[in-house]
Amino acid sequence: MTTTDFCNCSVAEVETQLRTDAASGLTDDEAVKRLGKDGYNEFERKKHKSLLVKFLDQYKSFMILVLLAAAVISGVVGYIEGKGFTDAIIILVIVVLNAVIGVAQEAKAEKSLEALEKLSSPRSTVLRNGQVREIDARELVAGDVVLLETGDSVPADIRLTEAVNLKIQEAALTGESVPGEKFTKPIAGEVSLGDRDNMAYASTSVTYGRGRGIVTATGMRSEVGKIASMIQSVPDVKTPMQQRLDKLGQILAIAALAISSLIFIIGILYGRDLLGMFMIAVSLAAAAIPEGLPAVSTIVLAVGVQRLVKRNAIVRKLPSVETLGSVRIICSDKTGTLTQNCMTVVGLYVDETIIDLAAAPLPENSAGLLQAAILANDATLSRENDTWKTVGDPTETAILDLGMKAGLLKDALERDMPRVAEIPFDSERKMMTTVHQHNGALQVCVKGGLDELLAGCRYILEDGQVRDLTNRDREKIAAANLRMAGKALRVLAVGRKEIAALPGAITPATLEHDLVFLGMIGMIDPPREEVRVAVDKCRSAGIKPVMITGDHAITAVTIAESLGIKGEDDHVLTGVELEKMPDEVLRERVETVAVYARVSPEHKVRIVKAFQTNGEVVAMTGDGVNDAPALKLADIGVAMGVVGTDVSKEAADIVLTDDNFATIVSAVEEGRRIYDNIVKAILFLLSTNIGELLVLFIAVLFNWESPLLPIHILWINLVSDSLPALALSVDPADAGIMNRPPFHARKGIMTRSFTIRMLLQGALIGGLSLSAYGVGLPAGVEIARTMTFAVLAFSQVVFIFGVRSGSRSAFRGMFNNIYLIGALLVVLALMFIVLEIPVLKTVFHIADLSAQQWLWVTLLSLVPLPVTELAKIVIRCCKR
Repeated sequence: MTTTDFCNCSVAEVETQLRTDAASGLTDDEAVKRLGKDGYNEFERKKHKSLLVKFLDQYKSFMILVLLAAAVISGVVGYIEGKGFTDAIIILVIVVLNAVIGVAQEAKAEKSLEALEKLSSPRSTVLRNGQVREIDARELVAGDVVLLETGDSVPADIRLTEAVNLKIQEAALTGESVPGEKFTKPIAGEVSLGDRDNMAYASTSVTYGRGRGIVTATGMRSEVGKIASMIQSVPDVKTPMQQRLDKLGQILAIAALAISSLIFIIGILYGRDLLGMFMIAVSLAAAAIPEGLPAVSTIVLAVGVQRLVKRNAIVRKLPSVETLGSVRIICSDKTGTLTQNCMTVVGLYVDETIIDLAAAPLPENSAGLLQAAILANDATLSRENDTWKTVGDPTETAILDLGMKAGLLKDALERDMPRVAEIPFDSERKMMTTVHQHNGALQVCVKGGLDELLAGCRYILEDGQVRDLTNRDREKIAAANLRMAGKALRVLAVGRKEIAALPGAITPATLEHDLVFLGMIGMIDPPREEVRVAVDKCRSAGIKPVMITGDHAITAVTIAESLGIKGEDDHVLTGVELEKMPDEVLRERVETVAVYARVSPEHKVRIVKAFQTNGEVVAMTGDGVNDAPALKLADIGVAMGVVGTDVSKEAADIVLTDDNFATIVSAVEEGRRIYDNIVKAILFLLSTNIGELLVLFIAVLFNWESPLLPIHILWINLVSDSLPALALSVDPADAGIMNRPPFHARKGIMTRSFTIRMLLQGALIGGLSLSAYGVGLPAGVEIARTMTFAVLAFSQVVFIFGVRSGSRSAFRGMFNNIYLIGALLVVLALMFIVLEIPVLKTVFHIADLSAQQWLWVTLLSLVPLPVTELAKIVIRCCKR
């Protein structure tokens, strides 16, 4: 029998079907049997990959495969030439180190999420053997009878057998922001999930009243579980950075093959040995691959992840950090992400005046209004660690919060004015009434919808005096209500009256008439203060923020306009309009819409697809179970760590520990810094490798003695290249990093401007190295090689300052990366050790240089700095 069938059944039919008793529940023995048969009430998580599988996954990148091929070739060449496997081993060490870092980060992210989930261990109150007891929610089975109170999380799918003013917040499952009222009568026919008013579902929460019911489904058989199983079948998608590095690897592999072939052909034309030329060509091809690049990109991402943890974001997948830098669209929920997720009283209507509590203090003449609203209230106050905590319906807790600010505590008021009778709120009359003892008489306090309450009012309180309520008063009250509602406030009216004794029957007809109108209370879930700044930062960064909410359009627009998300030219689209709109039309409209209201989670998937079809990189936030498909589909799925469901966290790339939109923007900023640093490292590594290749290629082309030995190339690649490139991973962000449009994630790294810059800089380094070779050649080949080796290494140390500074002068912030300065000092020290220690000089075939030759080495090594500075000045002048 399905959940839909259970909502169509009577309580007796459910008892028969599930072999249970709504009055006493299951016996312990029966519960144990069912637990053994059906399993625990928990999701079957997507199996965590073993360490071995995670490790092997790191080798799926094309760049890594190219490096592995280079290692094999280097090993074969070294074996044939009798030079050992040093080159191959070093390349393999770099590749393995890259894999270890990637695995370690994924494992750390999983542990962080597990710690987040263990912050609360859910418990449930059940009937077993006719007795009320508390058990772990994971031990629930079908047929258990569960008791629900205000504030409880619903632990499983339940057919309600008792509902007393019961309201359940089902936004996590249905996307509906307003709690739904619950009943116990069978429902006729097939109805949607949100309309099954006699059912309570796992991952929802009780906001008002109490109830009990029979568990109909647990774990993966629940409605939440069905969605969880669907998410696990969605394949992972490569991030833009993974795609770009794969594309770069392919380009480098093709380039290496072309270089090998060309050099081999040139050598044969010169009449050189066939096998010897083949080995030279293969060695040069292996040298063309920047061995440090995968390690550099991985370390850059890992450092970024640690920085994001300090900014309240847990990254589940390492490459996702960089993808944030290319985000052009941020689709965000309203409640809790853009707003504080806490209903707050922001306005009052008292004595014909609307009071804005954000601009004015609480007026003295509001005491009567506030006192009656606090008394006609079922929310409760509790004290934890010297802090007052409210529990109950959000609108009622908002009133208690305001009361605390005014020094009116509900507990104290009820001690002085104890409640002796009540008429609970119901959806038909839209009011709640309580009766309290007061000075030897009884005071009736009523709060509810304006139209309903005003119909029962005969008097009004004005300037502390009660007088007759006139039609003119009613018009003024109605106008004030419209003004407050126009600001997206949820408005409650409050009234009271004095009676001498309780009537024979406590009914609306006997109590809710001849009331004194006291005023109105306006409340809203206010926007987070820091979000406005974050939205402004998005605008200046070329990022479009979009609000997607299940709330009403008027509320959504008010919040969006106050935060700057919706401008004058932006449009609003409702779920009803979206439902009727074809995908082709949505793709055209999506760029002009800033607010989506009354949207179901299913609509989010269509919105994401529409943006992606237009070539946009989309970040999507979500906290509910039904948000999971959109989170999985988006380029960056962002789940809420505080209110988010386990399913949404499992589908997301990043989990926010503070549920704050501003944190997403901080993460985007970090993503841009990471992208910049990876591009700097790639530019540096490829430029220097091109310089090395140019030196060797020209030497072969003109049939010269080789200016560099294999050990020189290996040393340059491992020391002069890799150490500074690694230090670039912690380079600080440029001052204007959020004042420029996002880079185009769908394009590769090898753009036209990047390629031109890389070739010119490589030509500069190669030209300087060849100049050193030419200067030293008259003194002998060993002197020339030593000078070439020294200039190639030292010029890279100078060259990196021009690379990291981008278009600005290298002298601005030259020393603001202490790790880079340290890496360069290490490179210089190691180079001087190789150039001066006798044992190493023999190993590296280093010759002694004269003072004049050292002067040439120094001058040639410094050339990159003035040349790059001059080029930047010319570029800046051309842009003006």
